[in-house]
Amino acid sequence: MLSLKGEHISLRGLEPSDLDFLYELENNTEIWEISGTTAPYSKHVLELYLDNAHRDIYDVKQLRLCICNKENSPVGLIDLFDFDPKNFRAGIGIVISNKENRNQGVGAEAIQLVTDYAFKVLNLHQLYANVMESNNPSLHLFKKMGFEEVGLKKDWIFSDGKYNNEILFQKINA
Repeated sequence: MLSLKGEHISLRGLEPSDLDFLYELENNTEIWEISGTTAPYSKHVLELYLDNAHRDIYDVKQLRLCICNKENSPVGLIDLFDFDPKNFRAGIGIVISNKENRNQGVGAEAIQLVTDYAFKVLNLHQLYANVMESNNPSLHLFKKMGFEEVGLKKDWIFSDGKYNNEILFQKINA
């Protein structure tokens, strides 16, 4: 049986008790360019989102999981998005909320757990990730996790008054 528990972290569905964590993370302007957010979220909107977080990936085409430390406290989120069961693929995105939890193996472990889930449970053929060319930690992480750089999207993200390139990564289930 596949587990969503690793050596140092576990993945779980979102709970109503995650509201404050989600509110802080979604309203952190430092990560808006990677999440595509352009305006703050209210707690009310996030409560409505949490009320629907139980919906099936086949229905909403997305799965958001909470990355938790050994104490079961949330430290980040990992998503499967643009789930396409016809073509057996999905996008993958990850954010670790606090800088002190980054570069500690949390992201690698979370990506491995979600990749195993996507390939073994959802029977996906491929995962893809979009990473800004200037995001060296994420570029390193996805390469380390066996994602292959397959494309460059020129001037894809407009941020801080300039256009930035985005790298497309892909991992095929062999």
